[in-house]
Amino acid sequence: MKFRLLPVIAAACSLASAATLREQVAGGAARVLAPDGTELPSDLVLERKWSGPVCESVLENRDKVPVKVGSIVLSEFRHGLAETTPVYGEGFTMLSQTGGTLGKPSDEGFLTDRKHYRIPEPGGRRTVYGMMTLRPSADRAALIAFTSCKRFAGRISFDKETLSISLDAEGLVLEPGAKWRLEPLRVDEGPDRNSLLDALAADLARHHPPIFKQPVATGWCSWYCFGPSVNASQIRGNLEWAKQNFPSLRYIQIDDGYQPWMGDWLETGKSFGGDIRGVLKEIRTLDFEPAIWVAPFVASPQSKLFQQHPDWFIKDAEGKPLPSNQVTFGGWRLGPWYALDGTHSDALRWLENTFRTMREDWGCSYFKLDANFWGAMHGGHFHDPSATRIEAYRRGMEAIRRGAGDAFILGCNHPLWPSLGLIHGSRSSMDILRAWGHISKTGRENLLRGWQNGRLWWNDPDALCLNRKVLVDVPDAAGEFHSIGEATDDELLFHATLIHATGGMVLTGDDMRTYGELEKSRLAELCPPSGKAMRFDSEDFFIGRSEDGKSVALLNWTDQPRDFTIPLARPAKIREVWTHTDYGLKSGELRVEKVPARSGRILRLTGPGE
Repeated sequence: MKFRLLPVIAAACSLASAATLREQVAGGAARVLAPDGTELPSDLVLERKWSGPVCESVLENRDKVPVKVGSIVLSEFRHGLAETTPVYGEGFTMLSQTGGTLGKPSDEGFLTDRKHYRIPEPGGRRTVYGMMTLRPSADRAALIAFTSCKRFAGRISFDKETLSISLDAEGLVLEPGAKWRLEPLRVDEGPDRNSLLDALAADLARHHPPIFKQPVATGWCSWYCFGPSVNASQIRGNLEWAKQNFPSLRYIQIDDGYQPWMGDWLETGKSFGGDIRGVLKEIRTLDFEPAIWVAPFVASPQSKLFQQHPDWFIKDAEGKPLPSNQVTFGGWRLGPWYALDGTHSDALRWLENTFRTMREDWGCSYFKLDANFWGAMHGGHFHDPSATRIEAYRRGMEAIRRGAGDAFILGCNHPLWPSLGLIHGSRSSMDILRAWGHISKTGRENLLRGWQNGRLWWNDPDALCLNRKVLVDVPDAAGEFHSIGEATDDELLFHATLIHATGGMVLTGDDMRTYGELEKSRLAELCPPSGKAMRFDSEDFFIGRSEDGKSVALLNWTDQPRDFTIPLARPAKIREVWTHTDYGLKSGELRVEKVPARSGRILRLTGPGE
């Protein structure tokens, strides 16, 4: 084994003065592995250079023969932490999040990278992507994170004894004399987890400048009341209601169901009952912004796109189009899907032209891009053999942006870190359903990603549901159709309070024609969004505070009524939004008693003279 690790260079501070975790990472074992997991017997040199908490790495092939690289292990070490140490880690896909502890990790998300998307985990250890936080003690937090994702997916794998930090090289060939500049790594510790995440957000924004702009998006989405059976009449009915009752909503978004097949986005399916272009024009005529759902990287086997251009898709080992269900989830409707190859020049032109047509000819100014993960699907072969799946996805997204021009782009079911700098909004949870299990679980998913909102993009906490039940069955992201439970009014107030706490996008998901004065007033309380997520003292997420101190969210996650005590930094007049309770002028602290089980409250604070 000729692999060499050059001495670590500390440019801004010595490792002797650095945090313990950083010392462990810097001193951990480094390896370069072949695609089959064996160590490479090649003259490879990995140079790691530290500047404060950030490590820049370069891999160089000093041999005379090319080397096929599977994985680059930057550091692997026995962490020495208690197996009860709390952890949080992001997924490769938006739908996957990991919580729990080092010894007993748990799934925060419904659909995981390892099970649902079948992404292999290095060494059989639980693996998170992009970033991980740990809580070694009550007064100490730690962060391990990759601060860019331009070419390689950064992974942190762990168990109760070991931490392994690696980059997926996907079997790419490193030519003799060639160098790969790797994604930077940040390792930091401190008493405040929020401060560590703030610093990470700043680093990510430097490497991937955000493209989102004010104002935060508001509007209506057809999926959560009509699902794939949506038709033109239903769109027109909600459009007319919005015009008469809530003209400040900005976007009217037509979701999945208007197209005949996945991939044939410029055609209208027979069941839609009208020409999609005509309905979009009506939206514009009534002074709203036309918005549309597209799954740009997937195509049904029956689609014209796939039938006419099979060479544009990711291939299997024999050079044939790879059905996604052979390596991952096959899709929730009209599948099994094939995944468009973002390294194929003709596919890129098609993406650009499709979105240019929708933007310039159809007038769409908002695109909800779904199933984006398939643009970075693992297990296949690309037209450009030198590209990773990260590069394939990013090239495809850049083509979409060229075509979409100034339109708003929402990423949904997307690879999270690879989407940095490419989207205006990021779905931050699984699909909402009007049932407590989904309301609470998606709520936690959203709050765990609050640090991203207004820093990397606008978070989309998914649709606001003010109706207790929906009149049609809607499939979840796994493609399963089932009867949806009826939420209680308290559960809906919890949901609305949590949406407010995220500070992100607000798109209602109800048939607005059913709204009465109560629903209209609740929607008005949430629009426009603040654009800034509330800060919570802990990951229990019971009490959240706005940055300006003028709003407090109370979330009762329990099955019993709960009393809340809120310390007040200064005297304030306090009013509760949902119950209209006026607490008058308070100082020192406010006690709110018996908040019902599974419910929420929003407190508005104003100065004594306001």
